[in-house]
Order: sequence, then C-alpha cells, then structure tokens
Amino acid sequence: MPSSIKYILGGLRALLVIVGLLVWLWPEVPEEMPPIVDETPVVEEVVTPVYPEISVIGSSVAGRDISAYVFGEGEKEILFVGGMHGGYEWNSSLLAYEFIDHLSSNLDMIPEGVRVSVIPVLNPDGLALVTGSGGRFAATDVPDPTTRVSDGRFNKNYVDLNRNFDCKWAPESSWRGAPVSAGTAPFSEPEAAALRDYVTANAPDAVVFWHSQANNVYASECHTGPLPETLALMNAYANAAGYGAVPAFTAYPITGDAEGWLASIGIPAITVELKTYQSIEWAQNLAGVNAILSHFGNKNLAR
Repeated sequence: MPSSIKYILGGLRALLVIVGLLVWLWPEVPEEMPPIVDETPVVEEVVTPVYPEISVIGSSVAGRDISAYVFGEGEKEILFVGGMHGGYEWNSSLLAYEFIDHLSSNLDMIPEGVRVSVIPVLNPDGLALVTGSGGRFAATDVPDPTTRVSDGRFNKNYVDLNRNFDCKWAPESSWRGAPVSAGTAPFSEPEAAALRDYVTANAPDAVVFWHSQANNVYASECHTGPLPETLALMNAYANAAGYGAVPAFTAYPITGDAEGWLASIGIPAITVELKTYQSIEWAQNLAGVNAILSHFGNKNLAR
C-alpha cells in the first residue's frame, strides 16, 4: 500500500478515536428538560393571639371566680357581660367566650382609643349547675340543650341576680309573672356586688348584656327614660344583627335590674336577647358588636 494512503488512513483512524472520545465524554442531555422548581420555602402568615389581661373581680356564693378579660388600653371602655342567668342562659356565656377567642386573634377590630372588657359568666354557680363548670365549657357539656333548667337561672342563694341591683329594688320581683327573690338588699349577692365594684372602679362608657331568648335588643332606664346614647346603641346593634329594637321592656314588671341601675348612674346599657337558647348566633352578634365598636370609633374620629 502506498505510504500516502497509509498516512490518510492513519489520520482517519485518529479522527474517529477523537470523535468517539468526545461522544463518550459529552454529558447526556435529556429529551425534555424538567421544569425549574423554586425550592424556597413558603412561609404562611401566622396570627399570634394577643392574650387579654385577666383579673378576678369577685366570687360567687359557692366561691367560684368571676373574671374580667380586658383588651386594649384606650380611654373609652365597652363592657360585655354574659351569664347573668347562669345555666338557664348558658349560650350567652358561650357567646362571650367565643368573642374573647375572636378578639385574641383580631385585636385590630378594636378602634383606636377604645378598650373592650368581657365578663363571660356573672353567675358561675348557676352555670355549673347545668354545664358542670363555672367557667370555660363547650356546648357538648350541656346534657340536654333542648331542655332549660330553671334553677340554673338563680345563684346559690336562689336569688335572681338581675333583680338585685339598685334601681327600683324590692325584696320580691317577678319573672314571667312569677315571684322571684331579689335578695335582702340591693347588691346583697356577691355576684351583683362584683359587677357593681367593677363598674365603680372602671366607669365603662357603655355596657352590653347578652341574654336569651327574645330576638330583641332592649334599651334601659330607671326613672327618667332611656338615655339618648342608649337608644343609639340599641339601634346600632339591632340593625346590624337583625334583631328587633325595643326602647322599653313592658312584657311584665321588673325591679332591680342591672341595666336600669346603670342607667341611673348615667351609663348607657343595652340587653341583647338572642333568638334561641341553644345557639350563639355568632354571625349576627359579631355584626352587632362591630356596630358598637364602630359607633365609638367614629365618635373618637370626630374629636
């Protein structure tokens, strides 16, 4: 074979070896590139509950604590009270505890310059008679929600606490036309005295009581008719929550009610009577509460 051909064949062999090496060394390319995945961890926003200031403001006849939960540090205070009639109106306390939990995660619903206080159970002995607890409980703790326990309405002394306040007080009052004990004197019962002392020390600008059941919001008065601010609060809550608005309770005569006593010392107070005695009607009452807060927030902004 001529040397020139040998030279060419040798060059071809060398070229093939180089090409083979390049193919072997070149990284394999997948037919379809995988999508680029952003592996940066997603951090979900976590709302840290703001726990209220809790203080024991008194005790029941049986020695159970009566507590107030306070949110915010504004100069104006709105007080909400549940469980005046204990286990007979247990849903009013359940509503109050739900409100406390909601505020803990939604503190921004309170307008600037306003603080909110909640006494979830004013009659812990009456509540315990039905739920087994004078404090936190669940709806499932109520043995038979379809049956109301009348004895749970009263305190351990069998006094109707909402007849034990200093407005037209008499030792015997009425409930649905039946006689009930109002105690031996205004504030003779430690539960009523606890609310009196809290109001005296803190001078709230308005008080909202939760009761059940009448599907209405009632204004309060003692001797001179409802305060104009009371009527404004009644209408604000009733319109927002879809309850009726009643300027005066006339279903039957009562004496010594807490709302009337507050009116007598110049503090607007309304009574929210839920539609049922088994539900907290949360959406309705949250709307009503927001209306009250907005009412005071707007007043602050107007200054």
